[in-house]
This record gives sequence, C-alpha cells and structure tokens, in this order.
Amino acid sequence: MRLRERGYIYEKDVTQYYCGGENRFLPDRYVLGTCPHCGAKEQYADACEGCGRVLKPGDLISPVCAVCKRPATVRNSHHSIFALSKLSDRLRAWLEGNQGLQPDVKNYVLSWIKEGLQDWDITRDITWRVPIPGKEGSQSLYGWFENHLGYISISEKIARQRGIQNFIDYWNDSDIVHYVGKDIVYHHYLFLPAERLADGRYKLPDKIPTRGYLLLQGKKFSKSRGWYISLREFLSEFPPDYLRFYLTSTTSYNQGDVDFQWDQFANKVNNDLIASIGNLFFRITKFLEDNFESTVPKPSDWSEREEELKSDVAAVVDRYDELLEANQFAEGLKLVVELSHRLNQYFQANEPWKNKGVAPKVLYSEVNCLRALAILLYPFVPFSASNIWATLNPPGDISKDSLKTAKEYLIRPGHRIAQATILYEKVSKESIEKQLSALSGQQ
Repeated sequence: MRLRERGYIYEKDVTQYYCGGENRFLPDRYVLGTCPHCGAKEQYADACEGCGRVLKPGDLISPVCAVCKRPATVRNSHHSIFALSKLSDRLRAWLEGNQGLQPDVKNYVLSWIKEGLQDWDITRDITWRVPIPGKEGSQSLYGWFENHLGYISISEKIARQRGIQNFIDYWNDSDIVHYVGKDIVYHHYLFLPAERLADGRYKLPDKIPTRGYLLLQGKKFSKSRGWYISLREFLSEFPPDYLRFYLTSTTSYNQGDVDFQWDQFANKVNNDLIASIGNLFFRITKFLEDNFESTVPKPSDWSEREEELKSDVAAVVDRYDELLEANQFAEGLKLVVELSHRLNQYFQANEPWKNKGVAPKVLYSEVNCLRALAILLYPFVPFSASNIWATLNPPGDISKDSLKTAKEYLIRPGHRIAQATILYEKVSKESIEKQLSALSGQQ
C-alpha cells in the first residue's frame, strides 16, 4: 500500500501463461520450457536456474504445462506492476557504494542495470497466496514480491516480543545480512533493495553472501530420480555434526558449486574432525583421568613456551572473529582445525607420560585450550562442542559465553572434570559403500 501511495505501483494488461487442458492460468512453477538467453531446458516461467535471468510470460521457448504436459499459451490479464525502472540510478549507486557485496556478483548485476531494467509484474491469477490489499478476489501477490516483506515483518514481530519499541531504528542500526543461492541473485540484488528504496524507511542489506548449488556425486539432486540424500536417513546413520562439519569446510565464499562426495565426506570427518579434534579431546581428558584423578593440576615451571601457546590461542580467536564477521566460514573452521593440530603437537612434544615434571603445566594449558576450542567449534558442530564443554565442566554456558573469554584460562587448578569419553565414531568404509550402493541403483 505504501508503494502504491508513493507512485511505484500501477496497473496494466499483461500476458500470462494459460493451460487450455487445465482451463486456468498457470503459476510460474507450473510452466516448463527452454530459456531464451542460455538455452537451459526445463526452466520455470519466472527465472532461469542456468543463467539467473528473470523471465517474463512469453519468454520461454516451447512452454508446456508442468501438470498435463500440453503446450502452454499466453492470455491477457489485468495486473499490478512495480515500477522497477524508476529505481535504476538509485540501485546502481547502492551497488557501487556497498563494499560488503561480492564483487563477482555485483559486477554482473550492474551489467543488468546497464542493459535497462524492466518494470516488474507483481500479481498472479491465483487465489492461494497473499491477497492484494484493496483487490481481494481472483488474484494474489507474486511470492517474490511479498516474501521480501517477510524479512522485515518477522524481524519486527521478534523485536516486539523482546520489548523493542522503535523497530525501524533498530533495523537501521543493525547489520543486515541475507544468505542466498546464486539462482536468486536477481531477486535479492534488484527486487528486494528496490522495494526498500521505494518504501524509504528500511536500510538495504549490508552483505548478501551468495553461494552455488549443492551437487551429489557430481550431479544435481533429484528426488524424482532418486538421486538425493534423505536428511532423515542421513541422521539415522551419522551424527548431525558430521554433515555440518563437512558442508562448512567444503563451501567457499564464492558462487562455486559444492559437490557432496561420499568418499570425501568420510576423509574429511575421519582425518580432520576425528583424528585431530576428537583425538586431542580424548588424549587430554583420559590422561588427566588416569594420572590426576580428573583434577586439573597446579602448573609449575611455567615457561615461555606456555606463554606462546596462550598468545597463539588469543591470535586464533581474533582472526577467527574477523573471518566469521566476513562470512568466511570455511576459513574460520579451518583455523580451528589447525589449532587442534598445534595443540596435539604441543602435547606430543612435551611427552608428559615420560616427563612427569612438565605434566602439570601441559595439562593445565591443554584443558584451558580445549575450553577455547569448544567455544570456537560451537557455531559449526554445536552437539559435540557441547559434549566437550560438559566433560570439562567449566563455569558458564557455552551457548552464551563470549568469544573473548576463549582467550582466558578460566579453568583453575583443582577443578574436576567429568569422566573421559570418546567424542566421535569413525566413518566406516562399509557405511560409505552402503550409501554409494544405494545411489548406484539410481544411475
């Protein structure tokens, strides 16, 4: 309503896809055809997943009804239109001035603006979506128009529940980040910011991290063809942290596709998560249990080496904070794994099982470093990080502890930890062969 009042909504006749066999106008996802820009086949009516271009009714080559497979025709209908072209200059200024956007994405969005933006049809001849204010009846708002409003409305609802009164100021003082896939760049880099510019009250996104597709063994997921992994079945075989760890470590900060490979999954989990982090956790807690009755010893003979280790952890925490703020999650997780390698090396080099004199300071340092490791791991593998925390039993709550406390040695001498446990079970060759066998039957 506000956009209409401000002159950004107008009415006109447009063409829409129609199925004579179904005797109705077709929603965008009920039409399939070939993209006129890149030639990708079996694309929906509103956007091409191949090249990311937004499509208008009539653009598709050889369109068919996805339900009955008959040819889809076009018919006239009276619709509401958003004047996107009016905002070209303001969109260009925002894109060029926002240093938080991915340069590769920003550049080709700017090329779309240079080609000339077309006004945007924001209504559809269906009744089961959000109705058009003042025009309730046989039409509704196009999903990509109204769902952008949902980012704001759901945030406002939560803010009210938390007692925040002036939501617009709260929104505009916040960092706004939208995580999207590369197939909806047009919507999040043009449509969404255009709506907010036209409204005039809410700031635009500061960052829009854009990622590629998730493939499976080099091919697109397809439930109809059986080429997919059921999350329910996955969780019946493996802990959720294994999936979180693998996908985070293999997803870079770019639009490159991520290929889920079962063999690579097993190697990543077994060699990085289990052999480094899981092994470190068990070595330290079991040694403490066997030699100090699970009680943190008082360090003696503190040396420059221990100070260097503490400084090293603090530097990792600072760099980790920078990486996560920059949405560099794979690099942040890599930093944590590298820290676990160094902690393993520190323990191995000191050989506390031989050198009883250094054992107290080594165990005191390692237990506190494990606490730091748990805090750093928590965003990525919250279940096992919570298990580390529960065993160490330090003061505080891992879900609420500030990242800054990871730099501090807050587990004091005399503190008693819980019994040592094995954190992870290795991914077996047999379990991977079972998954690959299930897929091979679909090829």
